[in-house]
Amino acid sequence: MKVTEHIERANGKPLFSVEILPPLKGQDVNATFKTLDPLVELNPAFIDVTYHRQEYIYKQKENGLLKRYQVRKRPGTVAICAAIQNHYKIDAIPHLICGGFTKEDTEDALIDLNFLGIDNLLVLRGDPIKSEKSFVPEVGGHAHASELIEQITALNTGNYLDDELQESHAMDFCIGVAGYPEKHFESPNLAMDLYYLKKKVELGADYIVTQMFFDNQKYFDFVKKCREMDINIPIIPGIKPLTTFNQLTSIPQNFYLDLPEALAMEVLKSKDKERIKEIGIEWCIQQCKELIDFGVPGLHFYTMSNSINTKKIAEAVY
Repeated sequence: MKVTEHIERANGKPLFSVEILPPLKGQDVNATFKTLDPLVELNPAFIDVTYHRQEYIYKQKENGLLKRYQVRKRPGTVAICAAIQNHYKIDAIPHLICGGFTKEDTEDALIDLNFLGIDNLLVLRGDPIKSEKSFVPEVGGHAHASELIEQITALNTGNYLDDELQESHAMDFCIGVAGYPEKHFESPNLAMDLYYLKKKVELGADYIVTQMFFDNQKYFDFVKKCREMDINIPIIPGIKPLTTFNQLTSIPQNFYLDLPEALAMEVLKSKDKERIKEIGIEWCIQQCKELIDFGVPGLHFYTMSNSINTKKIAEAVY
């Protein structure tokens, strides 16, 4: 079922959904099931699975020369989505990115996903890998998420790269995109960021999932600006609790967002690890309750494959 259909059928009740990482190479699918089993009890509407590009590493050979190897630490996004749908009968959503794919690779991946009965996608440009100073598109691929959306919407009308195909099958993917209440870190300002978001909607995006935020006013303002620009598709807030002292610096550094002063000061006052976790979870629970009162279509939790904290929060608000 499409995400938009889930929202319509909920009749105003906010959906519960989660994002997980694929297991590390060497782990089996049971690592994913172990993460999801406690959350499935809460009936998530959908589960999305991140995609991780190949990284380049250098290893010294016996003759002293360095050899470059391509390594993907978390392979298996598509297979994990298929396993989730088969095992739990819950819609799974793969991240589909620009980096590392030609247009032909993308078309083949979409054909596979269609054969597997996967109805939804979360379409992203993708981040630069460690060896890149900035994002470098694949030769013959897409440089921007908007270009990737165009290819998907073309397939949704039966238009493949090979225009000589006869009686080609039209796909029917529901397309999700990312939104940034505090703007994408590469964007010069929020207005420009919203301009490109509107372009994605005009090209066929069906719903938005936001980057995590810790100040609800950022989300409220973001939604207001979107509606003023006639961006009228569902905007699902992305949620993650702060649970360790180190996240005071790692979250702003890695996700380019601000932490509210009240939350940061409470964490700074405490020296106890468990108390810091409690502070973060309590903050997140109140944040979720306020978002539900606002009328959000759902709450999407970034679990980072740790289900315990997500379950505590969801049980407190649903």
